[in-house]
Amino acid sequence: MERTTVLITGCSSGIGLGLAARLAADPARHFKVYATMRDLAKGERLLERLGGCCPDTLELLQLDVTDPCSLAAAAQRMQGQQLDVLVCNAGVGLMGPLETCSEQAMKTLFDVNVFGAVRIIQAFLPAMKSRRAGRIIVSSSIGGLQGLPFNAVYCASKFAVEGLCESLAIVLRPFNIHLTLVECGPVHTSFLDNLQRPDPEGSEMR
Repeated sequence: MERTTVLITGCSSGIGLGLAARLAADPARHFKVYATMRDLAKGERLLERLGGCCPDTLELLQLDVTDPCSLAAAAQRMQGQQLDVLVCNAGVGLMGPLETCSEQAMKTLFDVNVFGAVRIIQAFLPAMKSRRAGRIIVSSSIGGLQGLPFNAVYCASKFAVEGLCESLAIVLRPFNIHLTLVECGPVHTSFLDNLQRPDPEGSEMR
C-alpha cells in the first residue's frame, strides 16, 4: 500500500504534536509522518504520546523555520521522498498593549509566523509543482479574520498569512496543488503558556 507522506512543522507541542501523533498512530498505517521541531529534545513528548518509537510511521527531524541552514538540512533529508502533504504549523504569539511590544519581539513573531511559512512553502513547492500534485495546510487563526484585543501584532501576522495563502491558492490550482487555511479559535494547548508577554511590572502595563 502506498502511504501518504506528511511533513509537519512545530510538532513539539499543541496542534502539531497532536496531529503528528494522530497520523503516526493510524491503525492502517496510511501515513509516514516527518514531525519537525526546533528543539529535538522536546520530541520525547511526542514519543510518549505514542507509547514509544514508531519507526515505520514517524520520524523526528530538527527544523527551525527561521534558520535557512536548518531548513536546507531538513529538505536534504527529504530528498527522494515524495512529499504529499506539507503542514505549516509552527507559530508563536505576542500578547499585550501595542506600545509595550518591542520591535525585536514583533520581528521575531513575523519571522516565525509569516516568513517561516514562506520559507517552508518555497522549499517544497517546486517538487509538488513538478509532480503536479500535493496539499499544503497552513495553521492560521480566527485572528487572521478579525482583530483581537491585545493581540494586534499576532493578528497582523495572521492577516499576512491569509493574504499569502489566498493568493497562492489561485495559482496552485492548475498544478493540482490544494492549499487549505485552518482558522482555529481557542484550542486547549500550551500556546498561551508560550506567549511572549511584556513585563507585567513595567510602568506601561500599570
